[in-house]
Amino acid sequence: MATKAAYKRLSKEYVVMQKEPPPFVWAAPDEKDILTWNYIIHGPPDSPFAGGEYHGVLLFPSEYPFKPPGIKMYTPSGRFQPDKKICFSMSDFHPGSWNPAWSVATILTGLVSFMLSDEMTTGSVTTSDAEKRLYATRSHPWNVEQRKFRDAFPEYCTPTLRALPNMGEKERGKPDTPPAASPSVTATTTLSPLSAITPTGAAKNIGAVRPRKVSRGVSGPAAAAGDASRGWAATWCSVIWEKWRWGVLIAFAVMVSRITSSA
Repeated sequence: MATKAAYKRLSKEYVVMQKEPPPFVWAAPDEKDILTWNYIIHGPPDSPFAGGEYHGVLLFPSEYPFKPPGIKMYTPSGRFQPDKKICFSMSDFHPGSWNPAWSVATILTGLVSFMLSDEMTTGSVTTSDAEKRLYATRSHPWNVEQRKFRDAFPEYCTPTLRALPNMGEKERGKPDTPPAASPSVTATTTLSPLSAITPTGAAKNIGAVRPRKVSRGVSGPAAAAGDASRGWAATWCSVIWEKWRWGVLIAFAVMVSRITSSA
């Protein structure tokens, strides 16, 4: 049975876990015993455990946070013996190195780091990277078949692997929120009628072509006629101006020549 200090501390840590879960892990206390926490670890990218889902348990003593928890991993991983206590610096194998400031998030982050190492200890096994990848592909189907997993995480008992709240997006420099839509694709953008195809192969018009703007709100044939008339007028004005410009220049040259001759 948890002491008042342990109950208060673990309750606070669950609130923190919900607000700021560490990368690649998720954990929650058992509904009937706050000293027992089930956790899920997702294998980090670029590791032999990528795509894997690993279920385990943290067994806190009633004296927590002044004593460390026992740690087990149920899911076969190729790194730890299933359902056997794991020996590492934050577990009850090393009470002398335990720091009461460490939390559930700290413990699980340390467990992920230890999982990625090759250090051999009590509760670990030796396998190749290829074997670890094979275990990773089998992990989620294996978990879904286990009653412990289904009772602890019913929301993760889906046909395909479901992402945890924090999949390390911040650590990889990705934004927390989806990027804004590109300025080139907006509600007023002209889209081709064939820019989307339905599953049956029929064309689907997902955007309306914007009409060309004309002056004074005129549209249709009248607008086309007006455009044509303005085009012809502009052409004639250009021709007349060219002819008059040269005429003026010639007349000016004649006048200058006569003035020069009379002088």
